[in-house]
Amino acid sequence: AFGVVFNSMLNVYPRTGNLQRTAKFYYLPNWSNSESGIPIGPNFPFPLTSKLNLNMYSTPGAGFEIATEPEAMYVHLLFALKDRHLGALEASFASTVYHSFAFLQNKWEQLIEDIWLGQINPKLKITDDVRMKLRVHLKPDPQRASELAAEFGSGFRGIARRVWPHLNLVVAVDSGSNELYGRHLKHFYCEGVPIYSPVYAATEGLIGVNLWPGKEERHYLLWPLSIFFEFIPVDLCSEGQPQTLFLDEVKENELYELIVTNTSGLYRYRMGDIVKVVGFHNQCPVVEFKCRRGQFLNVRGEKITEEAFYRTLLRAVSLWPGAMLLDYCCAQSGLLGPFCGSSDPHYEVFVEIKGVRNLSEDQRYKLDQCLQEDSEQYQSFRRKGSLGPVRVHIVAAGSFKALTDFIMANLGTSYSQFNMHRVLRNKDFLDFIQRKVIS
Repeated sequence: AFGVVFNSMLNVYPRTGNLQRTAKFYYLPNWSNSESGIPIGPNFPFPLTSKLNLNMYSTPGAGFEIATEPEAMYVHLLFALKDRHLGALEASFASTVYHSFAFLQNKWEQLIEDIWLGQINPKLKITDDVRMKLRVHLKPDPQRASELAAEFGSGFRGIARRVWPHLNLVVAVDSGSNELYGRHLKHFYCEGVPIYSPVYAATEGLIGVNLWPGKEERHYLLWPLSIFFEFIPVDLCSEGQPQTLFLDEVKENELYELIVTNTSGLYRYRMGDIVKVVGFHNQCPVVEFKCRRGQFLNVRGEKITEEAFYRTLLRAVSLWPGAMLLDYCCAQSGLLGPFCGSSDPHYEVFVEIKGVRNLSEDQRYKLDQCLQEDSEQYQSFRRKGSLGPVRVHIVAAGSFKALTDFIMANLGTSYSQFNMHRVLRNKDFLDFIQRKVIS
């Protein structure tokens, strides 16, 4: 499968075949076991499994041994910045690349000092053994440090191509809940650098490959060699034992929930992913990931999906002059219990935005108006008075990175596997983001 991906990438972006290194933002996974003893963890290869592969990456092998995310991110950035001829940035998800640039924006002076002196920052919490292995690959480089300082001093729009003038590609999944982070990379940090979302994969295995790197749409050819697929028509998802369809029975432009059987022991497992069949390639379905089952807002039966809400939110933010949406999540007011602040059930929406510090009540109400325009069912319930207006809250800068850390600490998920929960169902997670509200 990865050979097919590389061939597709090479056909569209031939310069990726150059002898350049890749900055791979990888973090050690947290493995666990199911009740029956099945290991649960990422399905992608560990960089240290092949020493030959390490020659591809800007980070030395010891950097992939670091267990904590902030320290590993710092080391990945340090060695990536040292290499002016870097060819690609790679991570499982666009969120990882985005958070790396946000981290760089806060720590660039410290990183430049290390490059100038040829050191690993003494305050970095890594083992002496790892530090010694990394020091071997460092030497003072005042010229590169000065070059980087000049670029960072000019701001961070388009910074990727400015510090790595030969950068060809960002390789990371930017579909589904990662689309927002992909937008930030494309329009700010990585302006002018194409992004390739190569695979549709999950803990359960490799689901599909993207054979069309140059297309804006993220479409994936299903990969039946690794998984046996079945499909539940989306209208039947609520049934306990719904009738399933096989690969040759699905129809174009229809929505389905994926069912997988794999070699790891999962049998007819309901992943919860909702996909749309957008076409066929040599009779095999080509799909577009739409949302997770359960990641929708549904107080009165309106069933607003994660994707639909995201599109509406983007439209509402465009009506807030000067505002840029950095991140968001939402919850149904019932999760707040007696502290919801309103007698009518409604949506609580938390946004991290850039460009404005506050919003008027009229501006906040734009989201409710947009929801009514985009969803007839929502509009109907609003007019009947059975749903109250959306309540919009602005959170402090960095709140969603903190929420990510909090969720992961509670769930034991790896940074290389995590996707932001757009609809919060856990009261502790909701309480956490509420404490970050500034307006």
